[in-house]
Amino acid sequence: MPRTRTIPDETVFAAVQRLLDEGGDKAVSFGSVGKLTGLAPPTLVQRYGSRDGMVRAARHTAWDRLERRTGEAIASTADKGPQGFLKAIGPVNPATFAADLRDPELAERATAWRAGVETALTLRLGGGQKARDSAALLFAAWQGQALWSGAGEPGFRLKDAVKRLT
Repeated sequence: MPRTRTIPDETVFAAVQRLLDEGGDKAVSFGSVGKLTGLAPPTLVQRYGSRDGMVRAARHTAWDRLERRTGEAIASTADKGPQGFLKAIGPVNPATFAADLRDPELAERATAWRAGVETALTLRLGGGQKARDSAALLFAAWQGQALWSGAGEPGFRLKDAVKRLT
């Protein structure tokens, strides 16, 4: 009788994310994930039910990590400005989460996350309507910079954007 292999979900989800990053949605199958993890495709079927279920579970886990990181950044940077807060969250590539906007539940998580980040930025910018508007623009600039950073120089520094918006 062969020995059962225990591969944690995190390993499977990392493989799913790698395939999504490298080849998009079409690159993810039970076979391709099985090759990366060493698990047999039928094992993945038993664990996740369907390919979409596997991808969805991986995406929810990615959102869990991002939300946890953001909460930690909010708590640890209460005495810092907007730039320090965004740096504490760490890199967030919007392209990684873009496909999630097609799934209503994941889109709801994205909307809530953005609102939380903008609220934290608003507080660091002093509160009020001007700070809310500046926070929304700063969020857009931060995500735009992250999206285009792979194409070369970021074009601006976040601290310059903060200075112009405040």
